[in-house]
This record gives sequence, C-alpha cells and structure tokens, in this order.
Amino acid sequence: MIKQPSAIEAFRALHESGCFVLPNPWDVGSAVYLQHLGFKALATTSAGFAFSKGIADGPAAVSLDMTLEHFREIAAATSLPVNADFQNGYADEPESVAENVALCIATGVAGLSIEDSTGRHDQPLYDSGLAVERVKAARAAIDASGIQVVLTVRCEAWLVGDSDPLRTSLDRLVAFADAGADCLYAPGVSKPEEISTIVKTVSPKPVNVLVSTNNCDFTVSQLADLGVRRISVGGALARAAWGGFINAAKEIREHGAFTAFVEATPFSELNDLFLR
Repeated sequence: MIKQPSAIEAFRALHESGCFVLPNPWDVGSAVYLQHLGFKALATTSAGFAFSKGIADGPAAVSLDMTLEHFREIAAATSLPVNADFQNGYADEPESVAENVALCIATGVAGLSIEDSTGRHDQPLYDSGLAVERVKAARAAIDASGIQVVLTVRCEAWLVGDSDPLRTSLDRLVAFADAGADCLYAPGVSKPEEISTIVKTVSPKPVNVLVSTNNCDFTVSQLADLGVRRISVGGALARAAWGGFINAAKEIREHGAFTAFVEATPFSELNDLFLR
C-alpha cells in the first residue's frame, strides 16, 4: 500500500489531462484484480458492497461504520488511489457532513464523492441552497484536515426523475464547483450533446461520466472526445458478476446442468494472483 499523500498526488494528476477509467470493485479480491489488469485508480461502489453483504443499497441499510470499514479495507488492499462512494455523506446538515467527511478521509482514501440526493420520495434532492452548503462543509473539512483528497460532487437529477435534469444539473454543478468541488458528476446523463454541454459549462473542472448499462454505445475514446476526464461504472461490474453467478445457479437448479461453468475463471489464475 502506498501512503495516502502519494495516492492523492497520483489521483489529482489523473484529473489534470486526458481521460481515465475508474472501475468500481466491491471487495478486496475485485480490487486486487482490477489493479492486476493495469487500471490507474479505483472507486468503491455502495451498491456492489451492499449486495455483497446481502442488503439493499443506501445509507438506511448500510451503516456509516460498515461503510468506513469497507473504505479502509479497499484502500489497504491496493497501491492504487481509491475514491470513496460516500453517498450523501451519511448526513443531512452541513455540520454533520463535515464530521463524516473527516472520518472518511481518515480511512486512507484519495478522494470521495458526495451527492445531493436525500433518499426521500417526497423531496428527492436537497434544496439547492442546502446542497451548496453541504459541499462547502465537505470542502472545509478537507481543508481543515490538511489532506487534500479529491472532492467529487454529484447531482442526481437524472436518477431521481427530475423534470429538467440537464438544467437542474447545470445549475447545481456550477454552484458545486464554486463551492469547492474538484470534480463534477451527473450520473444518468447519456446524450452526447448533454455530456458536452456539462463539460463546457463547468470547465476547467473535470467531469465524471457513469457508464453502467449494456445499452450504452460510448467507448472510452468517444467520451474522451467529448471532453470527459473520468469514467466510472458504478455497480455494473458487481452486477455482471452477480449475473454470471445467478445464471449458473439457475441452470443447476432448473435444468440440472453445469454448462455455465465454461465461463468460470480457472482456479489457478485466481489462486496464483492472490498468492501475495
């Protein structure tokens, strides 16, 4: 494991130019394998982690203590910079967000993301003023720590079914940038012209785009051409693993067959990798 300052320096450098993929492991084994493949940085996935524990995604089901321990485990398992999926910061009020961000930084991560989703059906996004204050609080906590992790701030307008997600995202992402965000993120945006608009509007701050479905026609190079700096996949790798497991298990249970094992990674490949 490299020291946190070195990981942060490397992570910040990745955001300065070009375009990189930030894949999302859900446990130590998947983190080690992604490093083995040559990725330059990793990000946790709240959904992938939750499913591995047999619980639903979200702060209501996955406790703060569980989440922080997961961050520590992933950061300790790899020499790569790790970005923490910190959901809504496990708090509503800015003061509590700041306290929790300090706890997150102490796990050894190189970055963290905060979103503006409340998790409530009646008001899915925090009021814009409160959302900005929450970002300012996170920024202040980072500055006070003296450990300059990368602060990514998300607008969840597309994911919560906002009536005008592009306009809402543009307004909020600009405000979040002004409030101290290092990287901006609007998960759910999928049209090239909308991605390009977001990139140009928040420039020179880098933009993260989520690719987590099999109906996305983008390649890394196409997103790079749109000016995207960072690409993450959320819980998609975890769900792909679940897909292989579920298909094989169903074949055994429903058909008494084992042909799905042809897709299984050889024992020796995994065992040799984990001999460390």
